[in-house]
Amino acid sequence: MKIYTRTGDAGQTSVIGGRVDKDDDRVEAYGTTDELNSFLGQAMSFMDPDKYPDLLPDLLQVQHELFDCGSDLALLKQDLRPYKVTAEMVEALEGWIDKYDAETPDITRFILPGGGTVSSTLHVCRTVCRRAERLVVTLARTQEINPEVRRYLNRLSDLFFTIARTANFREGIADVEYIRSAEVFKRKS
Repeated sequence: MKIYTRTGDAGQTSVIGGRVDKDDDRVEAYGTTDELNSFLGQAMSFMDPDKYPDLLPDLLQVQHELFDCGSDLALLKQDLRPYKVTAEMVEALEGWIDKYDAETPDITRFILPGGGTVSSTLHVCRTVCRRAERLVVTLARTQEINPEVRRYLNRLSDLFFTIARTANFREGIADVEYIRSAEVFKRKS
């Protein structure tokens, strides 16, 4: 099998159940989840396995689940096959958020994206994830989607924020608070 097929040369691509233009909202949504997955792979390549033995397997699972998100977004009609992204996947993200958040110091203000290489790249993942979520919201206005994908991406961006802070903490780098921020976060209890 050759990598190139030439079937997209006229500006259309195959999705599950048909063909659409390459700039269709559906393609934009799953294409951005693919972009996110690439940035996540980059972030993982910067992680020292000795400092992130727990986080690396979790993020590998997220990479697989991002493929599931893309697959569900490429599905024109749900009756073609069952959705892959589930409420249980969203709940698992919430458990990881709680676990990694417990490791970091309290914050009360917004923080600036940055710090070390791992944290900075995870903040890029967070912002690309938010863009993917916005594109999914746009898609859902006009086409059928799995609503769990939207929930998953919403929670995933929170995970990226949390583990970006975890990465800075493990690397011994302090988060930098946005100096003009009011107190917007409650202290952990």
